[in-house]
Amino acid sequence: MELNNTSYIKACYGKNDGQIPIWIMRQAGRYLPEYLEVRRKVSFIELCKSPELIAEVVKQPIDRFDLDATILFSDILTYLEPLGAGVTFPEGGPKIDKPIGRPEDIKRLQPFDIRDKLSFVFEGIKKIKELLPHKPLIGFAGSPFTVACYLIQGQGSKTFDKAKQFLHRYPHASDELLTLMADVTADYLSA
Repeated sequence: MELNNTSYIKACYGKNDGQIPIWIMRQAGRYLPEYLEVRRKVSFIELCKSPELIAEVVKQPIDRFDLDATILFSDILTYLEPLGAGVTFPEGGPKIDKPIGRPEDIKRLQPFDIRDKLSFVFEGIKKIKELLPHKPLIGFAGSPFTVACYLIQGQGSKTFDKAKQFLHRYPHASDELLTLMADVTADYLSA
């Protein structure tokens, strides 16, 4: 079956002619025993950086449920490390090593060659397409605002109070940060 004739792609163009396509956000993670078995062997970041494991965990829910589309296994903060912001993924969620606290901290962040520094993502995509050539693949990225909030806050938050304070206190620096994040996100999604 050609990908353009799948129910998912047709629905994306408003041309669904029958079956409503089904996919599940985070369909590779957290609940499948197969996924949990992989996670017992490797850390979250090791999983995110292994093309073979990316493809394996993307294929798991398709094997089990034959969903109409696949979703890339990744994280919205994947590109922060090559950008110049150290990020770790301990239990309880991601942590930014050196959060943005002042306008001059933004200078630590530098654009980079997306295809080179995130080659594991693109190799993972290639392996997914080899394993599942007839399934559409949904990619994603975090919004520039969300990722900027993580950079400022230093971790996830229910209120993102530090991020809000930074945005109000430093509007020009906030614009610089959001523009950088928008550019990097666009480059990532285009790649």
